[in-house]
Amino acid sequence: MKTAETHPLANLPEHRLALDPARLAQTTEDAARALLREGESANTRASYASAMRYWCAWYAARYGQALRMPVPVPVAIQFIVDHAARKADAQDPDRGAGLLTGLKTGLVSELPPDVDQALVANGYKTRLGAPALNTLVHRIAVLSKAHQLAQAPNPCADPLVRELLAQTRRAYAKRGARPRKQRALTKDPLQAVLATCDDTLRGKRDRALLLFAWASGGRRRSEVASATLENLQRVDARSYLYTLAHSKTNQAGAERPEDVKPLVGSAAQAMQDWLAVLTDKGITEGALFRRIRKGGHLGEPLAPAAVRDIVKERCAMAGVEGSFSAHSLRAGFVTEAGRQNMSLPETMAMTGHHSVATVMGYFRAESALGSKVSRMLDED
Repeated sequence: MKTAETHPLANLPEHRLALDPARLAQTTEDAARALLREGESANTRASYASAMRYWCAWYAARYGQALRMPVPVPVAIQFIVDHAARKADAQDPDRGAGLLTGLKTGLVSELPPDVDQALVANGYKTRLGAPALNTLVHRIAVLSKAHQLAQAPNPCADPLVRELLAQTRRAYAKRGARPRKQRALTKDPLQAVLATCDDTLRGKRDRALLLFAWASGGRRRSEVASATLENLQRVDARSYLYTLAHSKTNQAGAERPEDVKPLVGSAAQAMQDWLAVLTDKGITEGALFRRIRKGGHLGEPLAPAAVRDIVKERCAMAGVEGSFSAHSLRAGFVTEAGRQNMSLPETMAMTGHHSVATVMGYFRAESALGSKVSRMLDED
């Protein structure tokens, strides 16, 4: 094996060998960061940016100076107790934001009321009081990620911080606090929502979008927004195949048989109607679902947030009660599969779930109401 002294490449000009093998050059580090950013989804980048903006605002309001890394461990602990709701101390019930919320809920946090009000007034929070536990955990995770990327000592990895966060989770669980879930759009409410889609351009697009997302296995909003004509294949007059080129569980874009999703029946018909619109507008490639501008012009691809808005608006038009989001389509597909006792492997092949436990959660929730075990008292 040739050594560095004898290898032909060792004779390159000196400026080509200025790299230190023990550390990254600045240009290399910048390029690596650019690749990391490009590989992340737009939603991930937006959520990270939002979390870091909040960290900067909270730190400035709490400590009177700009946030710098590495963040000391006491700061991470202070952040947790400022944003985690806990039972009010009988001897001191009005500490922190508890002065605002504790009287009604019996829960307080350590965030001073004036800081809380300032964060809300300046748009860093939507409401006074402690955020949801998921929000707190996410912001800690983002700070941890920021330190990892900066190769700085990570306060979130400190045993005290990890133990405090773990015990906070347990405290919420003991109080029966659960993450707020969006209502699932199962078959019946979905049919009511589809009934609001008329023969206008917007109606045809929304009907095709909703049925594509639901019937192809409950696609995520990012997958719907990034759907392209190139990945849609017509099989015959009444069916299509869509190849999911990139997803949460296939971020490398590898070719896998399970990423080919069928569109048949009413979903195929709705897609056919929408494709006729695209063809009439001279669109034969690119985004499948697009923004509709004034005068019936089709514009840029829909953003993931627009998919969420379409679901919420159509649910409101249909008068379907409950809180809905784009995820309601995915949850609705899996829940309906459980309700109709569909095969678990077939369901997972459609949705792309890798966790049996996740899918079984939907299946058990629906099957419990109709199980014989739950009706033993009333059955002969």
